[in-house]
Amino acid sequence: MKKGIHPETYRLVAFRDMSNGHTFLTRSTASSRETVTLEDGIEYPLVKLEISNTSHPFYTGKMKLVDTAGRVDKFMNRYKSHFDKKKK
Repeated sequence: MKKGIHPETYRLVAFRDMSNGHTFLTRSTASSRETVTLEDGIEYPLVKLEISNTSHPFYTGKMKLVDTAGRVDKFMNRYKSHFDKKKK
């Protein structure tokens, strides 16, 4: 491993899954402009995530479409006639 390429300024950072509100605390060098106060009363930098292990279908076993930009709906509307033909 090369010396001097890894950061040494790790700090506690709160990561929040925006799809279900789950927040976890870990050491990181990720920068953030937002902060959050957790149950312990201490303020931590907040990094927002779209998906984590608490909401990802692989870990939860539930099929859930995570779509923030409407891409799945656009795809389904575009190919609706194709899916209807397959069902028959």
